[in-house]
Amino acid sequence: QLYKAESFRPLILAYRNGSPIRLREVGDVVDGVENAQLAGWAGRKRAIILNVQRQPGANVIQVADRVKALLPQLKATLPQGLAVSILSDRTETVRASVDDVQFTLILTIILVVAVIYLFLRSLRATIIPGVAVPLSLIGTFGVMYLCGYSLNNLSLMALTISTGFVVDDAIVMIENISRFIEEGDKPFEAALKGSKQIGFTIVSLTVSLVAVLIPLLFMGGLIGRLFREFAVTLAIAIGVSAILSLTLTAMMCAHLLKPHGEEKQTRLERASEHAFEWMIRKYGVGVDWVLRHQFLTLLVTIGTVVLTAFLAIVIPKGFFPLQDTGLIVGVTEAGPDVSFPRMMGLQQQLAEVALQDPDIASIASFIGADGTNPTANSGRLSITLKPRKDRDASAQQIIDRLRGKFHDVEGIQAFLQPVQDLQVESRQSRTQFQYALEDADPEELAEWAPKMAEKMRSLPEVRDVASDLQTSGLQLKLNIDRDTAARMGVLPQAVDDALYDAFGQRQVSTIFTQLNQYRVILELKPEFQQDPGTLDKLYVRTLSGDQVPLSSIATGRIESTSLAVNHQGQFPAVTLSFDTAPGVALGEAVDAIRAAEAEIGLPPSVRPAFAGTAQAFGESLASEPILILAALLTVYIVLGVLYESYIHPVTILS
Repeated sequence: QLYKAESFRPLILAYRNGSPIRLREVGDVVDGVENAQLAGWAGRKRAIILNVQRQPGANVIQVADRVKALLPQLKATLPQGLAVSILSDRTETVRASVDDVQFTLILTIILVVAVIYLFLRSLRATIIPGVAVPLSLIGTFGVMYLCGYSLNNLSLMALTISTGFVVDDAIVMIENISRFIEEGDKPFEAALKGSKQIGFTIVSLTVSLVAVLIPLLFMGGLIGRLFREFAVTLAIAIGVSAILSLTLTAMMCAHLLKPHGEEKQTRLERASEHAFEWMIRKYGVGVDWVLRHQFLTLLVTIGTVVLTAFLAIVIPKGFFPLQDTGLIVGVTEAGPDVSFPRMMGLQQQLAEVALQDPDIASIASFIGADGTNPTANSGRLSITLKPRKDRDASAQQIIDRLRGKFHDVEGIQAFLQPVQDLQVESRQSRTQFQYALEDADPEELAEWAPKMAEKMRSLPEVRDVASDLQTSGLQLKLNIDRDTAARMGVLPQAVDDALYDAFGQRQVSTIFTQLNQYRVILELKPEFQQDPGTLDKLYVRTLSGDQVPLSSIATGRIESTSLAVNHQGQFPAVTLSFDTAPGVALGEAVDAIRAAEAEIGLPPSVRPAFAGTAQAFGESLASEPILILAALLTVYIVLGVLYESYIHPVTILS
């Protein structure tokens, strides 16, 4: 068993004139990497970049914490010359976002309690909703745990929104009980009367609010999966709030509230009471005016409905707002005929330009065809920005700044986009949105895809249009003269073996160790692999054991070819990616592209379709009117059943 390249050098290949010919005399034997056509950098230094992704269903923060806990053990097993560092951590933005929502939730509770105090003008009455709100959230946490939900941005946002709904039930109950106390009833009797009288109202409020959320549970696609947890969390909070208002709030009112004259008022309470009474008087004046002008009020109501429908049609429509997560990803692309050393130089030039930006903390880049880069002329940039408080520019502003600087680097293009927490794309594209053309005929597809790309570049609504169609690659086509080859005793398999030995990285042996296995590869020297003239120096073995020049039985010519043929489903496809122009919504860009495809007259066999985020946007936009109508109809039915009336639900909905 040989374990190192040095052990292979003295191997004897053959004997000539009684003398041994050793391997070191006809070639170089070196210890190398498995794929020499891959390269990565961390900043300006060569590096091995390891991307860690969580399994579906795993908590991203827990995964990141466990990986960080294992890093000291990993460092202890590596040589001293190797440094292990974290280039970027997606969980930092997740943690910051969750902390921000938690702060917003706490601030919302404080503001709600403060507003209640101003309007109720009683510290005792304020304590009751102040207790009801946290208890409602605690109860919601318990039901969320039973449902298998986690505290994330969507569930925390639902809890923040529910704070307003949660306190509504408590306020309605307190106000009604306080009214009976002011009329002379004892607190306990007032609590019984008030809760009995207002109980149906609270139930109807709760049922109607939950009914509005029911259509969200039936939304399809990614949007439906995202908002399902949001809708369920919000419905749970509203339901728990109703139960507490009918039980705990009424009980606390019976023991904490006192008759109006027994409770001493502060100066602030007296001032707020005067302001509240002034508001009630003004409201009464407004109600009197409306009742005297009923026809005009009806016209205003109808006009409001019509204006709402009109604005819903004309307002620009978008998908998710652009986030600043502190990370930027870039796709680099050089010419189809670029060599690997040239690609290395171009990639390093882009990285050097990016490192000069004062708002960039670190950058990782890599090139070479692998699972991420489809072709050898493409690469990736992963840019980590400084914390938001340490920089003045947003991620999009930094991209706009780098775009001009990257344009000055000749021979390579770079497409940048900010990393988003919510990603719909199933494949990485050069820019944010995707538009795919699909055709069973690759030649027809190659003809029309550039025309559509050129048309999209002329649209003012879009920018940075890029295509993954690369038909300008080079190939060396070898034509074998079979008559001559047969006369010389050369089989086609012998030609194939000679070419594979030279250019195909033939595996001739395997080195087995306790931890790994290493392949022994046969190939030409790198300098010979770059020159088509090497074919004139190759020899092919005949049936008799002699060797003849390959050039005597075959001729080669260089032709253009596609570097890759991408597929969508079972058919060839070309993806045209684009960004929206500044100030342009995604809906406007989609409409402009649809008009452009009709204008150039795509043949019926070319099937255009949006993909990724643009596709999800179209699906959500198409179902939006149905969801709104379903929500209104559901609430109307629920209110009609509760009030046993056809008119009252219309009054409430209006």
